[in-house]
Amino acid sequence: MKMSFRWFGSSDPVTLQKIRQIPGVTGIVTALYDVPVGEAWTQASIAELKQTVEASGLELAVIESVPVHEDIKLGRPSRDRLIDNYSQTIRSLGEAGVPVICYNFMPVFDWTRSELAYPLPDGSTTLTFEDETIRRMDPVKGDLSLPGWDESYTKDSMQQLIDAYKDVTEEVLWSNLAYFLERIIPVAEEAGVCMAIHPDDPPWSIFGLPRIVGNLNQLRRLTEHVDSPANGITFCSGSLGADENNDLLAIIQHFGSRQKLHFAHTRNILRTGPRSFQESSHLSSDGSIDMVRVLEALWENGFNGPLRPDHGRMIWGEQGRPGYGLYDRALGATYLNGIWEAISKTKVNRHD
Repeated sequence: MKMSFRWFGSSDPVTLQKIRQIPGVTGIVTALYDVPVGEAWTQASIAELKQTVEASGLELAVIESVPVHEDIKLGRPSRDRLIDNYSQTIRSLGEAGVPVICYNFMPVFDWTRSELAYPLPDGSTTLTFEDETIRRMDPVKGDLSLPGWDESYTKDSMQQLIDAYKDVTEEVLWSNLAYFLERIIPVAEEAGVCMAIHPDDPPWSIFGLPRIVGNLNQLRRLTEHVDSPANGITFCSGSLGADENNDLLAIIQHFGSRQKLHFAHTRNILRTGPRSFQESSHLSSDGSIDMVRVLEALWENGFNGPLRPDHGRMIWGEQGRPGYGLYDRALGATYLNGIWEAISKTKVNRHD
């Protein structure tokens, strides 16, 4: 396992120098955040990003993410040109030695929460998803001011985009994902890059939009449609764990045993009701997910890829990007490293 940490570039108050001081962290998970969605990333920009990361004494472990343009998800005529651009980005990242690309196929809204700074009894704040609150929101009216979606949309453009999905069923969206995979996975294979799709977050429909990457069967369908070592998943314990029907250990076993588990987000959440949860500390005792069992399953199934603490509370008065403060994620990385070290030594000793 390679402990990694999310970094949002030069504007991120959590600097590479601070990240380097977290014990056990060797990799950076980042992206080019100033490239418009749909445009190919230039080799020069990728090289500059890699050089910046490596100059800090860390390695560029994962690109998260190369966003998929809505026209591809909608199956519009422009998708072939956009997929060509996407393929060129994969080739350029492969030439730069980037091993993993994390991406998603969520319509319109990326990961979504109903509150950014929910107060917890200990004085920290956290991200929450409350189903009733989300149901009352109207994105067209501008009710949203949340992470996980493009705030550059105007009211009219948001209405047009949501209207465009009215006739897009889950099967239509799946067909468009299959079309995309059939074209990019051979490119990734040739480039030596592993594509790791991120599960829908949350793993169910929001605002009436279809979502198709939320459980074992759906993940199996997409990885088996183009059966290649390059076509794998990002295991996200928080996203998948939000649905109590998901067996996280079975998901790890299935994809780990097939070498299709390329990246891991280990986030803990506390389920607070039907389709509702709040993000907790990484400790097993604080959430609904047994993080010790999750990491043990990853170890048992031979996971040796990048893993990062995913989201964190805002603690000790820290200000900044909700879910991406330094302190709680650093504590999470140290906790996860401790679990991994204990499991590794215990398993080795038992084997001996």
